Amino acid sequence: MAPRKSWTVTIRSFVLSLIILASLASWRFISAPAIEAAEFRLALPGYTFSFPRDHYSHDDFRTEWWYYTGHLRTGGGEVYGYQVTFFRSGITEARANPSRWAAKNLYLAHFAISDIPRKTFRYFERVNRAGLGQAGASDKEFRVWIGDWSVGGDGTTQRLQAKDGGFAVDLTLVSQKAPVIHGEGGISQKGEGRGHASHYYSLTRLATEGTLTVRGKSVAVMGVSWMDHEFGSTQLHPDQVGWDWFSLQFDDGTELMLYVIRKADGRPDPYSAGTWVGADGRTVRLRQQDFSLEVLGRWKSPRGKGTYPMQWRLRVPTIGLDVTATPAFPDQELDTAKSTRVIYWEGTVSAEGTARDRRLTGRGYVEMTGYAEPFRKKL
Repeated sequence: MAPRKSWTVTIRSFVLSLIILASLASWRFISAPAIEAAEFRLALPGYTFSFPRDHYSHDDFRTEWWYYTGHLRTGGGEVYGYQVTFFRSGITEARANPSRWAAKNLYLAHFAISDIPRKTFRYFERVNRAGLGQAGASDKEFRVWIGDWSVGGDGTTQRLQAKDGGFAVDLTLVSQKAPVIHGEGGISQKGEGRGHASHYYSLTRLATEGTLTVRGKSVAVMGVSWMDHEFGSTQLHPDQVGWDWFSLQFDDGTELMLYVIRKADGRPDPYSAGTWVGADGRTVRLRQQDFSLEVLGRWKSPRGKGTYPMQWRLRVPTIGLDVTATPAFPDQELDTAKSTRVIYWEGTVSAEGTARDRRLTGRGYVEMTGYAEPFRKKL
């Protein structure tokens, strides 16, 4: 909850043809019936991360995603936002099938471009099952793909590629900081109870360069990206209806990840949380009582019933942070009827404010679920 993602906070449903007897809603939080989750490993305290191994696939957990967002600048000074996300969903029934042809995982992917100068938004989606090399995620090396959309590398340096409909990214990403582990005891807890959690880390500052294609025209770009990687096996509680997730990268080299899980009565769940990352890479864990989130504006989608927050004031008194995050433009909504079957908002924002009375500016991404409808998926 990719409260784009803690999990930061996600859930996306995986579907594929009549041979699949179940589908999954997997976002930045993981959702799956308890009866199925019991067949997979739970995210429990005491997990020790190891890199580069933990960049690879974790097939013993039911749900996993690799979530990329970032901002790209052309030589002419135009700035674009992008999102590329790969999802893996383990199929419970297939785990008991000894055949090497059994489809033990389904794979989905989302790709979106926010054209900030023209205030236009395009997104694409894919779904496929492992088999004949069409899609997969390796547990032996860092490599994830679905068709010709892919990401891989040694973790420190990665290559990310996606293209569709005259839009494409072909990017090299180089991490400027060590992986940031979210939560406590190796888990990011998302609700009350054993295993209602994920293993969650981020690469919060990836120097980025490569090629961006917009409406068939390619241009060299440079920028900064963010990667989330989460894996786990359990569900949101019935009274948790959605989340708001923030990843902000400030010009002074600091970053903020924050997510608010919303309960049915509108209150934030006590397991909402975040992480502040200093310019030197040191982190401060944030609990729900350490921060506040004030909605300053709203936008109603012209395509449905969703009304989304559209500007926020984020305050974290414990670190002296007071910033306002504002979308580059309102309409960055995805309706993923062909894949995850979730309507959600994920888009680029700018941020400005102060940190201990020092001026602060930056950019980031916000993901919001549960506004068009409660985040519920039937299997």
